[in-house]
Amino acid sequence: MDISIPIRHGEKNVNAWYIGPPKIEPEQFDGDIVSVSEGASVNFNTITFNPHSHGTHTETVGHVVAEKHSINKALKQFFFLAEVITVAPEKSNEDFVISAKQLRFAIGNKLREAIVIRTIPNQKDKKTKQYSNTNWPYLTQDAIEYLVKKGVKHLLIDQPSVDRERDEGELRSHHTFWNTKGTIRKNATITEFIYVSNKIDDGCYMLNLQIAPFENDATPSKPILYKIMD
Repeated sequence: MDISIPIRHGEKNVNAWYIGPPKIEPEQFDGDIVSVSEGASVNFNTITFNPHSHGTHTETVGHVVAEKHSINKALKQFFFLAEVITVAPEKSNEDFVISAKQLRFAIGNKLREAIVIRTIPNQKDKKTKQYSNTNWPYLTQDAIEYLVKKGVKHLLIDQPSVDRERDEGELRSHHTFWNTKGTIRKNATITEFIYVSNKIDDGCYMLNLQIAPFENDATPSKPILYKIMD
């Protein structure tokens, strides 16, 4: 079961962080468009996108620290025991948040390498939504601390970020998850902008966290869930 959102050309692509849509367009040489439909022998598209803004992506601590940490070097194992949970974010002042209390209730005494969070409501418009300036739900710092104590190495969520959209650049959840003020959890990853269909039940799965091999702090990714049969 694929829980990724693909990158597509144009305005219907999911988006966040105040930039334009991705572009997938044929290259041009000396005025000739390199596309079979235009008479060329091949299709030869150039793709312009930002992994953090334009679809499912997996990131490392390199996203929030000065030192470079490549996802292609950090992620060397790709199969994990994962728990899919569904959470209804709670109102907190002007925000909606996911708290440690909610996670404790959803996860209980289960030990998982990866946690996949589906928020509700869970409409299909998550695949195309323009998230900039929407103040999406996010995880509180104590929620992240709980996951770290539980030994969760890979956190997946169906929002653009585990942090508040506008937080003065603090990014507390990111920093807490990777323990940037202590011994950095270099092998831990955060995957954002997933979409977990309502047809997928909560419970235990094998997760195959597939990534494109970019030497960058983040890369487009394709997380796949496999149901564990009794």
